[in-house]
Amino acid sequence: MTDGHAPGASSGLDAARRALRELVMAATVRIHRPGVGYALDEPGTFLGSGFFIAPNWVLTCAHVALGGEGGEVTVVHGTGPGHDWSAVPASVAVTLPEHPGTAGHGNWPTPDLALVQLREPVDHDCVYVSERPAAYYGEGRVYYAGWTAMGGRLQALDGPLSVQGTLGGWSSGVQMRLGHNDLPPGVSGGPVIDPLRGEVIGVLKSRSDRGDGGTSTGIEQLRALSVPRDGIRSEHGDLYQAVFHAHDRYHRDRQRHPDSDRPTWADVQGRLGARPGRALSPDERIQLLGRLADLPPPVSTRGLLDVLDTLPDLRDAIPQPAPRGWRDGLGALYEGARQDGALELVLHYAMGVMAAERPFETPGTGDAEQALWEWVRQHAEGLGLRYRRALAQQRIELLRRRTAPASLPPRHSTDEPPGLAPARAARAPVGGPAPVHDPAVGAEPAHPQAYALDEALRPFALLELVQRGWEPDRCDGRISVARPDGEVVRLAEAERLSLTELPGALTGPLAEAFRHCDRPGRPAVLQVALPRTLLGLPVDGWRLGAADRPLGAERPVVVRCADRDRGPGAEEFEAFEVFEKEPFEVDEEQREREARWRWVHVHDSRPEVLDCDDGLRIPLPSLDRLRGLSRGAVPILCRYGDRRFEDDTAALARIVHGGFGVALWRRWRGQKDAVCGEFHRRAGDTVAGAGGAERLPELVYELRAGLRAGRAETYWADGIALLYDDPHRPLPGSDELLEAP
Repeated sequence: MTDGHAPGASSGLDAARRALRELVMAATVRIHRPGVGYALDEPGTFLGSGFFIAPNWVLTCAHVALGGEGGEVTVVHGTGPGHDWSAVPASVAVTLPEHPGTAGHGNWPTPDLALVQLREPVDHDCVYVSERPAAYYGEGRVYYAGWTAMGGRLQALDGPLSVQGTLGGWSSGVQMRLGHNDLPPGVSGGPVIDPLRGEVIGVLKSRSDRGDGGTSTGIEQLRALSVPRDGIRSEHGDLYQAVFHAHDRYHRDRQRHPDSDRPTWADVQGRLGARPGRALSPDERIQLLGRLADLPPPVSTRGLLDVLDTLPDLRDAIPQPAPRGWRDGLGALYEGARQDGALELVLHYAMGVMAAERPFETPGTGDAEQALWEWVRQHAEGLGLRYRRALAQQRIELLRRRTAPASLPPRHSTDEPPGLAPARAARAPVGGPAPVHDPAVGAEPAHPQAYALDEALRPFALLELVQRGWEPDRCDGRISVARPDGEVVRLAEAERLSLTELPGALTGPLAEAFRHCDRPGRPAVLQVALPRTLLGLPVDGWRLGAADRPLGAERPVVVRCADRDRGPGAEEFEAFEVFEKEPFEVDEEQREREARWRWVHVHDSRPEVLDCDDGLRIPLPSLDRLRGLSRGAVPILCRYGDRRFEDDTAALARIVHGGFGVALWRRWRGQKDAVCGEFHRRAGDTVAGAGGAERLPELVYELRAGLRAGRAETYWADGIALLYDDPHRPLPGSDELLEAP
């Protein structure tokens, strides 16, 4: 391990490392089953290790914490050598994954983390957790601590481990591979420490059964904890924010304590020569983090990413999982700053935090913002007059906006589409939920152009599924975030998944994509790009993880055709009546597709039920007849899946090749003589009354949510699905030209 220090400094470094070890061991705890009794050092009830991450909060492995009874455990802790040990009852607050099911003790699903909350207040030390993702830590050595049983008694132990790479999952660096030291039973859940920077970066997850070492999980995986569905109303409404705000305030307050004779984590980090982000001393960092923790957290991950997007010279891509709290945003700056602009980047970020939208305010928010400004002003003193004046002007402008008289609330003040929220508010019963929009009573007030602009400025999640040609019963999946500027950021890939495996395997990546895009009260759209043969796949009915609601009741879910520009397969010959297309024909189809798309987004749409005539199942019109429909037509399929005609499987593909980017259908679940007039009327009213096709994803989402809530007025929409395929936003790779070698 290279320290970057001269040999003469070795004695000072050795002392700093000893001090670091004492800090770590003082915060490392044992997890026992309830009822540990007075013999605290006997191994009979011992489950594993853990450590205090914040006052009254212990971080450990899920497989350790869930070894107790009914989520109850006992935490045995002390404050260092020579101090008494005590046992405190505690409860498992949350695990990741949140509902792991059954798993072997050595094969617990990643990330295998648990937060345990003490049920009694006690004084204890806390580790310092890095705001820098463990994915940045690619080589070198780390230090670990934990507990194990030796000679019939429990003993604390620690030591070095070498970093030997990572075990990838859907996110790089989910687990770090460690070696060159034995990891005895019981150390799982203990901390993994970066000895150069003096901060905890991970949790020991497993030990190798075939040699030395094991694996650890980066603490940044806690960012994947569930996000409050309706936004953050208080700091304690979001467990992630509550724990890490408490962590940062604890270390700030410890650093300020005037009557302590023990070194703090920042003191030891300074003696190790740490320089966070090449811009701050450890003391400056903890003072900044403490001030950030005094402020309300970001309104959402998307809101935090918006702040980072405004920063100049932030060069590197932000690692996954995406930052969630203000401290995470600060950590994202460390690898991307220029050497000569690191401090300026930190100050720009702090100014962005002050100006950011807030999910709530407390009586102390104004004072907290002023304290952060004082920190910025103090650290800008050596950066030149022009820079200081620019910062001051930003501060004055922010204060001017804060003290300006309140104007009329904007159309989007309730995070609803324009024109939708006022009507809903007027009809909502006091103390009850707002009713779902009922298209049968006519369109609500709408502003199509404003709504379309709002949607165009929002990112969306994109799921692409590709059938494997040699394994048609299996798919490869890609999950991305599409930004308003057209850039598509790939987050995860998966291979060889059966259709039944897709929801479980894609739960984590989809949740990460949603965090990138969602705003409070406005879940982002999920666009699902499917091959023609899978256009009917009910992705909107998936339940991710242990979710109590289907995906389509959580957010707008729309379908796109991933291979609309490819020629039909042999089995579809009768449906398409064409094998090859000349280049001019392809260009003409694209122009027609774009013209239809523009028309239904500017003018009222005309619903066309194509496969049912007053309850009589009829074949879908030919391709020529479909192309002859008016440009304002929106196809509706009443009996998709009835399969009474040979070309039923190609019905949706034929509509796509007919030039339609918007279509509505329902998956048929009734008897052949079932009455369907209600679906014809209500689906037609939904399309015609939307005031523009851009409203349809939101309206279909409301209908699905109403179905889930048991609202009888939405029952007609059972199985509803929406094709919404913008020809002006090609899918990634769809413009690549391939030729045979």
